[in-house]
Amino acid sequence: MPHSPPSLRKPFPAIATYSHLPQCALYRGTATIVSRRFLRGYPMSDIRFASLLLAGAAALLPVMAQAQTDVSEPAVEDNKTFETVQQDDGAIIVTARRFVPSGAISASKTTVPLIETPQSVSVISRDQIDLLNFIDVQQAVRYTAGAVGENYGPDLRFDFLRQRGFIPTQYIDGLQAPVSSTIDNVGAELYGFEAIDILRGPASVLYGTTPPGGIYNLTSRRPSSRTDGEIQVKYGTDDYKQIAGTMTGALTNGISARITGLYRDRDSQTDYVTAKRTYIAPALTWDIGPDTKITGLGFYQHDKVRGDTNGFLPANGVLFDNPIGKVRRSINLGEPDYNFYRRKQWSAGYEFTHRFGSAVTFTQNASWRDYEEYQQVVYPTGLGANNRTVTRANFPSAENSKQFAIDNRFDAKFATGTIEHRLLAGFDYRNYRNDAAFAFGGATSIDLFNPVYSTTPIAPLALGAPYLDVRLKQSGLYAQDQIKMGGFILSLAGRQDWIERTSYAFPPITKLKDDKFTWRVGGTYVTEAGIAPYVSYATSFQPIVGAQVDGTLFKPTEGKQWEAGVKYDARGLGDDIKMFATAAVFRIEQQNVVTLDPRAGTGGIPATAQVQTGEVKSEGVELELVTRIRQQLSINASYTYTDAKVSKANEVDQRGARLPATPKHKATLFVDYTKATGPLAGLGLGGGVRYLSSSWGNQSVSNPLISPSTTLFDAAIHYDIPGWRFAINGSNIFDKRYAGRCTPQGCFFGQSRQVIGTVTKKF
Repeated sequence: MPHSPPSLRKPFPAIATYSHLPQCALYRGTATIVSRRFLRGYPMSDIRFASLLLAGAAALLPVMAQAQTDVSEPAVEDNKTFETVQQDDGAIIVTARRFVPSGAISASKTTVPLIETPQSVSVISRDQIDLLNFIDVQQAVRYTAGAVGENYGPDLRFDFLRQRGFIPTQYIDGLQAPVSSTIDNVGAELYGFEAIDILRGPASVLYGTTPPGGIYNLTSRRPSSRTDGEIQVKYGTDDYKQIAGTMTGALTNGISARITGLYRDRDSQTDYVTAKRTYIAPALTWDIGPDTKITGLGFYQHDKVRGDTNGFLPANGVLFDNPIGKVRRSINLGEPDYNFYRRKQWSAGYEFTHRFGSAVTFTQNASWRDYEEYQQVVYPTGLGANNRTVTRANFPSAENSKQFAIDNRFDAKFATGTIEHRLLAGFDYRNYRNDAAFAFGGATSIDLFNPVYSTTPIAPLALGAPYLDVRLKQSGLYAQDQIKMGGFILSLAGRQDWIERTSYAFPPITKLKDDKFTWRVGGTYVTEAGIAPYVSYATSFQPIVGAQVDGTLFKPTEGKQWEAGVKYDARGLGDDIKMFATAAVFRIEQQNVVTLDPRAGTGGIPATAQVQTGEVKSEGVELELVTRIRQQLSINASYTYTDAKVSKANEVDQRGARLPATPKHKATLFVDYTKATGPLAGLGLGGGVRYLSSSWGNQSVSNPLISPSTTLFDAAIHYDIPGWRFAINGSNIFDKRYAGRCTPQGCFFGQSRQVIGTVTKKF
């Protein structure tokens, strides 16, 4: 759980979320450390490094240019969504151009269609986000296969996801987000993005250090030369208030701009909790020439949450019977006048593209990002024998991240005889700095059923020296060739990574280096009817911080996956039927996972000593359908079967344990229909159902904390006329009470009924 005390922190995801070492190897000495150190900014070496990359890229141009052929890129689709027009016969047509995905640049870093990519990829488009009124990413995966969100209930700060049993790494515009040491995302505002790409399975061959379950990428709203925009107002449950808007158009010949902004003020299903968010994202595109374009992208986001305890409710009364009664879903066991969370983050970057003739394109993405957060929280730590007295602790913490990242790649198309090639070659670099500090102390107890706050004044604890102060430098060289022979496409890819980590937190300064080669091979056959069976094998890796008792540094964990499936794009059913359907089976094995040393606690060996002999396996089936028929009927449907568990561990109690927050079954269906003619033209109704089977909250075979299965219902009603859209969306409309997850440290209720009304003025 985010920002939990030392005993509750998840295994250190290390710099940019790649470590799995328990906290015992990170905390040296007492747990009441700690102070805050602000970073010193970006080194000039990053800027010089970017210049060297450009120079190196230019040196490769003559070689790549020799492979040019006259193969044109597909036209870029207009980014206008949910356009409503009234025809001469009175019919109301609500056009959702991109409701059904056809491509995702993050899947292969090229414009190759999804149907030709031998990997499971889901795209949640802006059209889908708007129709279902998704507020954040963890809501957006509700109807997506292979992914589960809201593991800690309706968190107002972060997006908690699992993909195929593993926590995915977050990317923004193709570059890894500057995540903290405890959370694998930065909670970026969803309104600022056009789409979410969910890449399931190993992605290291293109992105480097990633978990075996995959990654997800957010694509920012981009400028368009066509004038377009909206102003949107929302109001709903828990005094949810929001105003947002986006506007784009041409400033002058060759220069287009977009500005997106949002302000949100809301309460929570938890008593005495409020959250405010300010977000602004400018973007500017300059068409330098017919073959050269640069787009500047940036955003600033400020979050402030007051009164939140982030859950940690006792299992007795939430998951199990409490003789005194059930715990209220809205109960707040913290200190509303003391608890608060503050975050500021900004990003500035660009995407530069240049076409060398019709067959070779150079693309460079770069970003500078800054992330800063601070919280102070009194939270529950345990339940007394009387089943009502709750002990509490005081836990302030601070964390800061800075990052420069750049990705350079050439995309070339050429033919050798009758064989067509789509060759990708690139080099990326990331320089990341993170420091984190906390303090830990006791707090007064509180009554579980009748809490009384502020019985004793609470003073914030002073933060001392940081327990974590690390710089990570990662460089990766990758290549991919998609070889097309008629309807058959063979995909070959490989990547070499070099990683250097320097720790400044505890003298002496230590430096660790890792390097790893990952690869992927896959084959797809696309028929004329749009049916594409495929099979693939891919590998991944994640470095681990720490060492065995003899001082031997841990190797990176390694993942490997077999996947087979079939995709269908309904190309033969006519232009008024858009559909993308996928079916996949997969098997993932992760090795070099840390587990307890069998000698721990004997012969002077610490009881927490670890070795790298653990293994994890995840296998399953995923089915997904997204379709829009005659611009009236929209369907999102999915089914997921995931069997993810610990297959090998020295701790007997972990052998065979299921991976947390991963239900074995997930089945979803959402259907929406809009009437086009008659007196009710423009009126639409939608309904959805989501089923989640039981899921484990901890990895203990002898004492598992299992959240029961649950079925939730959603509904929508909307009315469209030219220039306007009115909508009311409800989720969990029957107000089902359920535990999103229970851990040994506490339980977290799932989202209660949420009803939000939206009025949108389109331009």
